[in-house]
Amino acid sequence: MEEEMTLDLRDFFYIVRKRIKLILLITLGCTLVSGILSFFVIKPTYEAGATIIVGKPQASEKNNTQYNDVMMYQNLVKTYAQIAQSNRVAEKSADKLNGSIKPEKLKKMIKITTQQGTQILEIKAQNKDAKEAVSIVKAVSSTFIDESKKVFPTGGDIQIMDEPKFPEAPVKPKKALNLAIAFFLGLVVSVGLSFVLEYMDSTIKSEDDIEKYLDIPVIGIIPKYTSLEDR
Repeated sequence: MEEEMTLDLRDFFYIVRKRIKLILLITLGCTLVSGILSFFVIKPTYEAGATIIVGKPQASEKNNTQYNDVMMYQNLVKTYAQIAQSNRVAEKSADKLNGSIKPEKLKKMIKITTQQGTQILEIKAQNKDAKEAVSIVKAVSSTFIDESKKVFPTGGDIQIMDEPKFPEAPVKPKKALNLAIAFFLGLVVSVGLSFVLEYMDSTIKSEDDIEKYLDIPVIGIIPKYTSLEDR
């Protein structure tokens, strides 16, 4: 059992050493292509976000916040998330953006998430233009608050907790991650291809192949002369 594992390990290193140029070429090639795409071809994508908190209406606020009230408004956040994703909010937001983005496209660009166990709702948008991403979030946030008060006047008090900020760095592409993935894939593919080529190649090219495949010792080597001067 140990002998078989040793032989398999020797075979692995033998093939890797024999095809090292191919492995390096494919691995470096994949990494280089990924680097070119990530740094020069793929346009950066920026993300802006705003957080909105749902609380008790100011007119009915008391000095002590009841536990049941907190739970109720936590559940209300899910309802408000559906309102934020509605066609009505998308259409009104598109109007605020002067029709530069259609409502259907705007809905796909916006991501509404609720933070579990809180009264906080988050609105995010991604765009190739950082300034436009901020404008989209502002338009959707303000429209959402206005429309929520109209369609659900008995709900909670909705306020923007964190205004969207201008994103300093893009969220996509993740250059370091792309390079790491390309390097790993290139290495796996190149090693796999090396094994395929090795097991498809039945020719004997060196004394190592004679010992490996025929299991007989090499007694001598006849040198190959290319000219009389080599003798």
